[in-house]
Amino acid sequence: MPHASLDAALGPALTARRAQSLYRQRRTLASPQGPEVVVDGRHLVGFCSNDYLGLANHPDVIKAFRAGADDLGVGSGASHLVCGHSREHHALEEELAAFCGRERALLFSTGYMANLGTVTALVGKGDGIFEDRLNHASLLDAGLLSGARFQRFSHNDPEHLERRLAGSDARRRLVAVDGVFSMDGDCAPLVDLARVANAHDGWLMVDDAHGFGCLGERGAGTLDAQGVAEAQVPIYMATLGKALGTAGAFVAGSEALIETLIQFARSYIYTTALPPAVAAATRASLRLVQEEAWRRTELNERIAQFRDGARALGLTLMDSRTAVQPVLIGDDRRALALASALEQKGYWVVAIRPPTVPKGSARLRVTLSASHSRAQVAGLLSALADSLHEFASVEAP
Repeated sequence: MPHASLDAALGPALTARRAQSLYRQRRTLASPQGPEVVVDGRHLVGFCSNDYLGLANHPDVIKAFRAGADDLGVGSGASHLVCGHSREHHALEEELAAFCGRERALLFSTGYMANLGTVTALVGKGDGIFEDRLNHASLLDAGLLSGARFQRFSHNDPEHLERRLAGSDARRRLVAVDGVFSMDGDCAPLVDLARVANAHDGWLMVDDAHGFGCLGERGAGTLDAQGVAEAQVPIYMATLGKALGTAGAFVAGSEALIETLIQFARSYIYTTALPPAVAAATRASLRLVQEEAWRRTELNERIAQFRDGARALGLTLMDSRTAVQPVLIGDDRRALALASALEQKGYWVVAIRPPTVPKGSARLRVTLSASHSRAQVAGLLSALADSLHEFASVEAP
């Protein structure tokens, strides 16, 4: 039976969120991730997945997952520090470290846990943490929970960061930024941020969840793409559930950094390790990232096709050359209505609204994949044009 007083206390906030067109709803998939999906029983062309390289349903990755489960079972049984650290976990950490050019890497169960554990292990009371105002929620939450003095600087503004750092008397100074910002799709200016952080004895941490696998000649991420040396960014974090198509996350850096996280990162110490089969599958996807550079070529071609077509339609795009291509709408209800109109035409694009993005900046978050065809992108652009024309007709006085 529902608890009356609890439900009565929670109900008004839910009602208000519905009235403000901010209510979130889950959709149920009955298909693997891919350019064509089955959502709540409907066949749609999907443009909202972070499966940027099309590896989530790759036969080699599936084969490695099955072999890993056959060999080591499903559950890891415990945390890494008890009895859950398998040879597949260990091999993946070594391969990630080598790929990133770092001494060590450490696996976490999720990107949220990686950020939370890393930040809180490195800074606390008496320290300072400085974050881009558009950072992912996991970095922001980590900063607030760390106990360090938390300061935000203007988006992609090294000069504002410098003023913040110059005015700080913190014992330790941690600067944390996204490599690719997940809602805008633009990239942090890492060369300038690293210069500023290093000049003030700060440590730069980059969350490269949306850059790893996609950017750079080798797919090694935002640092690779911008020519930033490992020494300039001592703390590198990336997730495995986006371009690599599996699950989990890792932090890469020096021996001292990784040993510190093993000893002090609570979200690493006190949680069950990823299933070893996931680690085995990720090893296969990491090999594909390195061996099949054509995936990044295809992705970049689809990005260019979409941007050219969207500009021709007069759509308001953001400063993004990545797989994340937001179409700025502004009004929450209009963004929802456009997403619904696209779905009626067979295209699944999610409307992103506050508090995920600032008020007045609701958008359609189009994400592109190497597995999308030119025809599918052309179809989305045509559906956008038709939907906008229909809305213009309805809204005309």
